[in-house]
Amino acid sequence: MADTFTPALTFAFEIHADLSPTLHVGHGDGESTDFTPIIGGTVEGPMLRGKVLPRGGDWSSTRGRICQLDARYLLEADDGAVIDIVNRGYYHEEEPTSPDQYDGDLEVSRAGIYYRTSPTFRTDAPAHRWLAQTVFVGLARPAGEDEHAVAIRMYALL
Repeated sequence: MADTFTPALTFAFEIHADLSPTLHVGHGDGESTDFTPIIGGTVEGPMLRGKVLPRGGDWSSTRGRICQLDARYLLEADDGAVIDIVNRGYYHEEEPTSPDQYDGDLEVSRAGIYYRTSPTFRTDAPAHRWLAQTVFVGLARPAGEDEHAVAIRMYALL
């Protein structure tokens, strides 16, 4: 019998995005749409370092308890390369069925909160082409005491 294969995720970097207050766009049949501007931030980790450029934002649609995220913004690597990111995902709260999750000492997920993203990247910078050729999973969480920052810990499926 063959051994069971489990894909491995490797921590690549963490994005800390600073946000402006959310703007309500509208609502339709049981759905609400909002826009949250992304105004800056940092990118730090073993595979990428840089900053979040003050352009772009997150268009979110909430239906019932499920919030669908659709963010698009730009990163600038320390070497000056510009990287486009489209980061889609979901946020919802539910009864806790598992404990808080940690990556070392860092709490990356709270029990009962599902806040996950699936980013894709584009760039023509040779040093960063690997971003556009790799599957990532993002674990998001509020960053800081207010609701004007989010941290997204990016893991590469290698």
